[in-house]
Amino acid sequence: MVCPQGAFELFHLKSDNYTMATALLMGRYQPFHKGHMEVVKKILEECDVLVIGIGSAQYSHSKENPFTGGERLSMIAEALSDEQVPNQRYLIVPLPDINNNALWVSHVKTYCPPFDLAYTRNPLTKRLFGEANIKVKEQPLYDRHKYSGTAIREQMLKDEDWESLVPKGVARVVKKIGGVERLKGVIGTD
Repeated sequence: MVCPQGAFELFHLKSDNYTMATALLMGRYQPFHKGHMEVVKKILEECDVLVIGIGSAQYSHSKENPFTGGERLSMIAEALSDEQVPNQRYLIVPLPDINNNALWVSHVKTYCPPFDLAYTRNPLTKRLFGEANIKVKEQPLYDRHKYSGTAIREQMLKDEDWESLVPKGVARVVKKIGGVERLKGVIGTD
């Protein structure tokens, strides 16, 4: 979990006239791309603090989930730093799956600081948060056909341009960890 100095206090800051809104955004971020960055920026226009939940954090080294939770955390942190998003405005939390929908919201809440609302487009996630009395807002999409983790991973496999679709910080992390080579290696045949 990345918790910049002083950020945790922001999650509980209240006054007589104002309560800071903390939002949750979940995603697998395999990899974090420019569409994700635009969603983060839009949410930060509406909320004071954003908890970025890295879903399926325990999975890695597969075609669908080539990057570890820690690598995805690094990608997001690098990208937000490059965009000069103040580190007091966000917290990045790896969230492993539990594969139990009835307990999922409680599970998320045990890993995250308190949040006021959740952003999602996923119908099941909307229902689960709604049943837990958590306000849900639909997150915007940005060029979904262009900015898709699946499409970006396919471009990596085909040695096509993927770097223009991700923030520069993400490309740096992918190159540093040999992410393209790993992706190609995990789908190889014997």
